[in-house]
Amino acid sequence: MRRALYMATLSAVQHNPVIKAFYSRLCAAGKPRKVALCAAARKLLRIAWAVAHNDQDFDPTYAAQKCVRQAAA
Repeated sequence: MRRALYMATLSAVQHNPVIKAFYSRLCAAGKPRKVALCAAARKLLRIAWAVAHNDQDFDPTYAAQKCVRQAAA
């Protein structure tokens, strides 16, 4: 399971806009590559859990929409 998650994270860092931005932000902050990959793997796992738990499709703009809704309230 861990190996599959790691391989999925390597792909997500290149192709998933949410994980890619998160990983880039951590690397820019000076985190070592492996630490940033582990954090991205955890974030990817939490996204996968939320998608499965809520029975919804993945929406990369979800976090941005949530911030706009909170600012409007």
